[in-house]
Amino acid sequence: MSSYPHNRLYDPLRYDVQNYAFADLGSYARLGPKNGIAASDAQWQHATQVIPGGTQTLSKGPSCFVEGVSPKFLQRGKGGRVWDVDGNEYIDFVLACFPLTLGYGHPVVDAAIKAQLEDGITFSMMHPLEAEVADRVIDAIPGAEMVRFSKNGSDVTAMAVRLARHLTGRERVACLGYHGFQDWYISTTDRSFGIPQAVKDLTSTFRYNDIESLHALFAKHPGEIACVIMEPVLFEAPQDGFLEKVKELAHANGALLIFDEMLTGFRFGRGGAQEFFGVIPDLATFGKGMANGMPIGALTGLARYMQAFEQVFFSSTYGGEALTLAAAKAVLDFYKENDVAAHLWRNGSIIFDNFRNQIERKGLQDHVSMTGFPVRNQLVFKDKNGEPNYLMNALFQQEMTRRGIICYATIGVCWAHAEDDLVYTAKAFGEMLDVMADGLSDNDFARLLQGKPSAPVFKALRDQRQTAN
Repeated sequence: MSSYPHNRLYDPLRYDVQNYAFADLGSYARLGPKNGIAASDAQWQHATQVIPGGTQTLSKGPSCFVEGVSPKFLQRGKGGRVWDVDGNEYIDFVLACFPLTLGYGHPVVDAAIKAQLEDGITFSMMHPLEAEVADRVIDAIPGAEMVRFSKNGSDVTAMAVRLARHLTGRERVACLGYHGFQDWYISTTDRSFGIPQAVKDLTSTFRYNDIESLHALFAKHPGEIACVIMEPVLFEAPQDGFLEKVKELAHANGALLIFDEMLTGFRFGRGGAQEFFGVIPDLATFGKGMANGMPIGALTGLARYMQAFEQVFFSSTYGGEALTLAAAKAVLDFYKENDVAAHLWRNGSIIFDNFRNQIERKGLQDHVSMTGFPVRNQLVFKDKNGEPNYLMNALFQQEMTRRGIICYATIGVCWAHAEDDLVYTAKAFGEMLDVMADGLSDNDFARLLQGKPSAPVFKALRDQRQTAN
């Protein structure tokens, strides 16, 4: 069983799928694509004619799900559930790519947005909410002495790198994890089309829990690396003081340490992974989980570094947009008044432990594993030959969708997920494992797929277990 400080709300025996007493298990029979997906398919045909690639967000597009089985367009959401354009109902564990820590339509957040809408959306001068929300971020995040806002994670990670380059007078960057669509980072991925070679040459990657891989970069580029930017944790725990060693090594070589906490912030704890692991970076970025789905990015850091924005250009028409800031204020206040992170760990543990237990009970440990943490996890699938197999991932998504569950190989949980929904998801996972075992019998998963299999946005990153989509 998982054991973490936040699990005081969690009794694993009570929520074991074998013992759990559902209030109404029969009601789950209505979930899934019972009405078909004809309206979704029709809207997709139109979207491909007017939108390049058909979608604004690749990880929300049909290629990330099983086309022909999964819906393509969602119409509305409430709590931990969504309804597609065909009227089908699902439990949602993607949560709009994970910013919805409180769930769809949270009443406190929606009320704050509606109240601000009466006064206006964006203005010709600054709005008081800019400083009010900054105060709340500083109160929550250990390493935050000053804050700047933007509209997404890509903007603030790019600005963190720009700031570090200015402060150090250096150009090179060492990175680990996923950091958005800007040239400086995306040049390291298999989607680096259109980026000049000169830009590509300035960013290098290193590996998690491999301090020697970072040593090698500093040795190769002595006195040239401006910053180390990384996700503080991926899908495995830091080992042997890895985060402490990264900070020490960066500072010893005159580089700044930046934590990208888009996915760890407000999930590992109110103060993010830096609070959870006790390692404070020089700068950090946040966004997902901070405004419950409203578009925001926040760059935080020590004042002696952040004050350099007096020289470094960082300006956005919508950085102080008031509806988003009103939502962020409400979310941050809700986090302070309620132990949301503990609740997320508890909800995540219901999934995490049940998935692991059922894998073991069915003897599939060599082929399916649940790695990471209850609040940031990843399912890893290996075929009969012990090789990673994307068809197995597609089969997992297909069988979960058929049972009314939308998810990636990462299961994201929110405050609003009901206990019955969480344990039902574990039950559905057990049924999926039986289908998976059938495919493993002859290593033929294609025969079990009813649609076009899903494919990762970044194949190399998924292979390296740095992303789940």
